[in-house]
Amino acid sequence: MTRLPATIFKELLLLSRDRAGLLVLFLMPAVLVIVVSLVQENILKVTGETAIRVLFVDQDRQLLGQVIENQLQQSGTIEIAKELSGRPVNEKTARAAVENGDFQFAVVIPAGATEAVQKRVKRQIMSAFAPGDAAAGSNSDMPRVTVLFDPLVQGTFRASVTNALHIILLTLELEMKARAVSEIFPQQVGQILQKAVGPQSTAAVGKPLPVMNPEWGHQRLLGIESLQAAHGGAGKRPSSVQQNVPAWALFGMFFIVVPMGGSLIREKQEGTLLRVMSLPVSYLTILAGKVCAYVLVCCIQFTLILAVGKFVLPLLGAPELEIGSAPLAIAIVVTSAALAAAGYGILLGTIARTYEQASMFGAVSVVIAAAIGGIMVPVYAMPKLMQQISHFSPLAWGLNALVDVFARNGSAQSVFPQIALLLVFFAATVLLSWFFFHHRGLTVK
Repeated sequence: MTRLPATIFKELLLLSRDRAGLLVLFLMPAVLVIVVSLVQENILKVTGETAIRVLFVDQDRQLLGQVIENQLQQSGTIEIAKELSGRPVNEKTARAAVENGDFQFAVVIPAGATEAVQKRVKRQIMSAFAPGDAAAGSNSDMPRVTVLFDPLVQGTFRASVTNALHIILLTLELEMKARAVSEIFPQQVGQILQKAVGPQSTAAVGKPLPVMNPEWGHQRLLGIESLQAAHGGAGKRPSSVQQNVPAWALFGMFFIVVPMGGSLIREKQEGTLLRVMSLPVSYLTILAGKVCAYVLVCCIQFTLILAVGKFVLPLLGAPELEIGSAPLAIAIVVTSAALAAAGYGILLGTIARTYEQASMFGAVSVVIAAAIGGIMVPVYAMPKLMQQISHFSPLAWGLNALVDVFARNGSAQSVFPQIALLLVFFAATVLLSWFFFHHRGLTVK
């Protein structure tokens, strides 16, 4: 057996005997993926992936309440509930349900709202034909649709409901104003002609006054086209699984720094490294064996997490993981990330003097790198300073590359910059480990 395969076999044998370490390497990332994916899947549902349940109280029972109810139902983002425990809901019971946290929102249409709005529209149109007339009324007497919300509801969640209502009310206002203009404009023109020409204004003009079609207010002037910017021009909207599986798999891969660094420290403390170095084996061969063994572990670990996302999460109600269009690119990125993690583990095991130092610093540093790298919170949601710092996290490089392939139809060419950064990080950590190894020697202080 040659030296490098023997070194790799030694590392794998040591790992197989560390059952607790194997649980940390394989079970912890799988549990993290399942828990976080299920939790964030529910968050995505209540923030727009599925309909938001809203209590609806229609005290008007005329045109306004009917239109608002129909438009909310057709929006696809709001589910109307008009009963509680089989009984029709009123403003009092709706307020109590929101106060108790049973519902996050309730919409109340006041009685007489349709009649009040129609009168207000006519006053506004009439005042438009008579500049300076204050008959249009002020905002103080304006009928209002009430939205009751739970105080615990966050701003974005609250805005999704209020914005939907604003759009519906704006559309309804424009339609009602268009109808009012269609009715009032011919009358106003006729009155002006009667004053200018006399009672025989129609005969003087030679034909009857035109009647406006009230449907003109429905015709759109400008539209919105929503497209996803993805490689190839057609991307899929990523689910919580598409984001969390590669993110937490990458996080678990970097946690090999703890057992890997600990392995180097134990070998130094127990004298194993001295005995191995007494054989015709170079330190570079020892490092290469450790790197190959742990890279293999990382690849197995990542494959296991992919299997969890593909087969286990759908059984628990989460979307199925969809692997991107370039499996080869995923393999290259995972291998590069595994090399970066292994290089960091070697550096940690070379610099640290005790297992406690390696385990504490390794775990904390990986968590920090994950936090600033977008594993826990998307980078775009961070402050500007943290967004700039995230560019220096190897987990950010790996995550950006994986998400690009999983969700943006990326390829090996599109993620080459991130792959290059991971490989440079690996080379830098190995060179630093080599430097500290020769600088300190093999003695343990």
